[in-house]
Formats: sequence, structure tokens, C-alpha cells
Amino acid sequence: MFLKYFKRQPINNKFKSTKEIGDYGEKLALKFLKKQGYEILCTNYRIRYGEIDIVAKDGLFTVFIEVKYRSKKLYGYPCEAVDKHKQQKIKAVASQYLLRNENNNLLIRFDVVQIINGKIELIKSAF
Repeated sequence: MFLKYFKRQPINNKFKSTKEIGDYGEKLALKFLKKQGYEILCTNYRIRYGEIDIVAKDGLFTVFIEVKYRSKKLYGYPCEAVDKHKQQKIKAVASQYLLRNENNNLLIRFDVVQIINGKIELIKSAF
């Protein structure tokens, strides 16, 4: 009887893992960004100490984009999860991306795409 009240229930039966949730959010973000005129250069750029969800071009800018998805506001806004520690990691990975891809573009930007309750919001120059 005790377990009956404290048994964890899945938040969303449509997804089996947090990876699936993340992949779904990234697909939505990619579609949205393409409609906004972004040219997608790379997705899930991963090195030993971190990952960037999307690398894109927006005009003259090389943009490093973090995607955060929440089905509800229960745990706050998705963009709030991109704290100082996460920002430092993204910046470190971005610098490695620029070094490895011989990108001479000095104009860079860090955006966040937050998806909550089906609404997509792009936060340009988030940090």
C-alpha cells in the first residue's frame, strides 16, 4: 500500500527516455530555426567534455544553440536550466569547434531555444 502512493509515474507516455525527449525537442528546434532562416551547420557536436545541440549560421554570425524542452512549467522555464556552469561548458566546446573547423568568422553568438507546452521561443544572445 505504501508503494501505491509513491510509485513513480511516467510524465509523458509518448517517450521512453530523456534522450528521446531531447531528440524530439531538437527536431522541433531544427524545423523552427530553418523557418527563421538559419543555415544548420552541425547538430550534436560532441567532444570529450561537452556537447552543443546545434551549430548554425544566422547572417554573418556563427551561432551555438542550446535546446531545452519541457512538457510543463512544473520545474520552471527551460532556459533557466542553462546556468553559468552549462554556459561555460558550451563556450569551451564552441571554442574547440571554431578551432577544428577553421572558421574565420569572428562574429559568434550563443542562443537558447526553449520549448514549453508546445510553444517555441528563440532567445538570441542568451549569454
